[in-house]
Amino acid sequence: MSGEHVPALGPRLVFFTGGTALRDLSRELTRHTHNSVHLVTPFDSGGSSAALRRAFAMPAVGDIRNRLLALADSALVPQSVLAFCARRLPCTGDRRALRQELRELGGEGHALWASMPGVFADALRLHLIFFLERMPEDFDPCQASLGNLVLAGGYLRHKRDFGPVLAFFSRLLQTRGVVLPIVDESLHLAAELADGSRLVGQHRFKNLSQPVRRLFLTVHEPERPGRPACAGPAICPQTPCRPPLAGAAAAYLSSAGAICYPMGSFYTSVLANLLPQGVGRTVAAAACPKIFIPNSGRDEELRGLSLTGQVDMLLRHLREDAPQARTEELLQYVLVDSRHGRYEGGLSAEVVRGLERRGLRLVDREMVRGDDPQRHDPEPTARALLRLAREGSAPGAPAA
Repeated sequence: MSGEHVPALGPRLVFFTGGTALRDLSRELTRHTHNSVHLVTPFDSGGSSAALRRAFAMPAVGDIRNRLLALADSALVPQSVLAFCARRLPCTGDRRALRQELRELGGEGHALWASMPGVFADALRLHLIFFLERMPEDFDPCQASLGNLVLAGGYLRHKRDFGPVLAFFSRLLQTRGVVLPIVDESLHLAAELADGSRLVGQHRFKNLSQPVRRLFLTVHEPERPGRPACAGPAICPQTPCRPPLAGAAAAYLSSAGAICYPMGSFYTSVLANLLPQGVGRTVAAAACPKIFIPNSGRDEELRGLSLTGQVDMLLRHLREDAPQARTEELLQYVLVDSRHGRYEGGLSAEVVRGLERRGLRLVDREMVRGDDPQRHDPEPTARALLRLAREGSAPGAPAA
C-alpha cells in the first residue's frame, strides 16, 4: 500500500484506532495535515461485518471504510459518491429480494449510477460487480453497507490483498491521509476475563461480565448467536496467536512524527491494535512523542478501570512484544481536560501522582465539549495534539 497520492504536507501523526470515536477529529486534522496515518482494527465481528466475514473468512472492512470517508476530500468528491459508500440496505423483507436488489445495482442502467460522474460510477460499479461475482447464494444482505461490499469486492479480486484496493479507493476519494489495517489476516479479538472465563468476538465486548485480564487474537470464530460464551480456558481452548504487523503499517510507525493512542473503545478500538507481533518493538524504536488521549465520559469496556489502570494495561500489552522497553519509549504524555473531562475513576491528586511515578507527563488542555463530556471537540483537540507533537519532538522541550 502506498501513500504517494497523499501530499507530504504537515506532521505525520500515526493513530491506533477503530470505530467512530476518531471520525470528527480525523476530519478536523485534514485542515492541518494531509499526512495523518490511521492504523485500523480489522477484527469487528458484529452486524453486517459478521455476514461478510462468515461468507469469505476475511478481515472486517467497516472501520476502514468509515475512516476513508472521514478523510475524503468533500470539495473534490461528489456527495453522491460519499452517500453511496455510506448507504446501507434495509433489514426488512425477504433476503432473496434484497440479494436481487444488489444484483440489479450491478447493472449499468441502474438509476443510482446516473446521480454521479461516470469515472466514479464506473469504479464503484466495477468493484460491486467483483463482489456480486463471488456473493454466496445464501449471503445475508441485512443492513449491508455498499461501501463495505465494494471494498470486499476489490479485496477478493486482488487475491485477498488490501494494498491495491485501499490505494485505489484512497485516490478515488482523494483522502487526506492514509488508512491501513493493522494486520492483513482474518482474526478475531478475544479476552480472558478476571474470573478465568474467555470470550471471542469484538461484538461481545459491549456486555462484559467481568473486567478484562488480558486480550489476545485467535483464528477461532466467535460463537454463533444463541450459543453461550465459553466458561473457561479448559472448555474453550482458543489458541492465542500473534500475527505480524502489516509491513506498510510498520513503515509508517517507524517514520512517525508522533504516535497516538486516541480516544475510542479502550479494548476494541485501541488496545486491539497493539496485539500483533512487532507493534511494541516498532513503537519503542520510533524517535517521536507517544501520546495517550483517554476517553472522557462513559466507556462500557472499562468497568471502573482507572486512568492509571488504563496506562498500565496499555504498557503491559506493548511489553508483550517489547519486554525490555522503557516506559518513555512506549508512552510519554497523557493528554486530558481537567475542566470538562469526566474520566473513569476520576482525575484525583492520587491519580496524577500515579502517572508521575510511572514517568509520564500529564498535559491539561480544554478539549472536551462543555455540554457533552462524552465527546471531544475536534478543533481544540487537534490543536492540542499538534502542539504537543511539535514541542515533544524538540530535544529537551518541556511538556506543552
